[in-house]
Amino acid sequence: MGAIPVLCVDTTASQSTGGTLDGFIEVWNFTTGKIRKDLRYQAQDQFMLMDDAVSCMSFSRDSEMLATGSQDGKIKVWKIQTGQCLRRFEKAHSAGVTCITFSRDGSQLLSASFDQTIRIHGLKSGKTLKEFRGHSSFVNEAHFTADGHTVISASSDGSVKVWSLKSTECLNTFKPAMGSSASEITVNSIHLLPRNTEQFVVCNRTNTVSIMNMMGQIVKSFSSGKRQGGDFVCCVLSPRGEWIYCVGEDHTMYCFSVTPGKLERTLTIHEKEVIGVSHHPHQNLLASFSEDGTLKLWRP
Repeated sequence: MGAIPVLCVDTTASQSTGGTLDGFIEVWNFTTGKIRKDLRYQAQDQFMLMDDAVSCMSFSRDSEMLATGSQDGKIKVWKIQTGQCLRRFEKAHSAGVTCITFSRDGSQLLSASFDQTIRIHGLKSGKTLKEFRGHSSFVNEAHFTADGHTVISASSDGSVKVWSLKSTECLNTFKPAMGSSASEITVNSIHLLPRNTEQFVVCNRTNTVSIMNMMGQIVKSFSSGKRQGGDFVCCVLSPRGEWIYCVGEDHTMYCFSVTPGKLERTLTIHEKEVIGVSHHPHQNLLASFSEDGTLKLWRP
């Protein structure tokens, strides 16, 4: 099977899934790091499969379903226990799916795409229910906010947008990066703070990661301090939002403590470009995966 460009850990931390460039989806035991052979279909070397490279995935809150998106714009929803495909959205997007997440009640999917749109899909109807348009480049991430009234998105056009879930209109547009070329600086990801729902972390392709509020004001910023190779490619929060872990172009992980606002430590984690980083939902444990074909677990 191909390299693993996508990793997802369920909320119980009992299992994780990896998606490959050739479309295979594997379910692993998180503790042992081995493929779960207690799942009958995997024991028989049968795997959940997309038609193209897996680009994103997400567990439902009860960890019984897995949604996967691919580079050809399709979305599938699977039952983990049986490997059965419960629902397919053949034309979810006209280009690769960059991000996917379940609604709180598990009845809808929110997805973002290289086609510059964000969409909501109904699991029961199998149809696209809503579309959010306004970004002028790739949409890299989208989330439902905690109050259930809005959606927040990050794009390669350099902006973060807040949308009305009811009307789909854009309520606010923020440009997190400063300077003359700010409009061209890709926003890699956004992360809602678990203990302060009015604030979120913005990771863009600069050497600075920021905490912003829903008014677009920068509350706090953290920098790698490096002019070359220190631009961030990905970032993740600890479960309580006390730590921000950013990975730079230099393959180094920068560990920031939120309250004092300090860079506490750095750690070189891979030899080649890091694709992504994920945090264990309960423990002080991080997973990183890279173009060098490795997946590593860290205790920062």
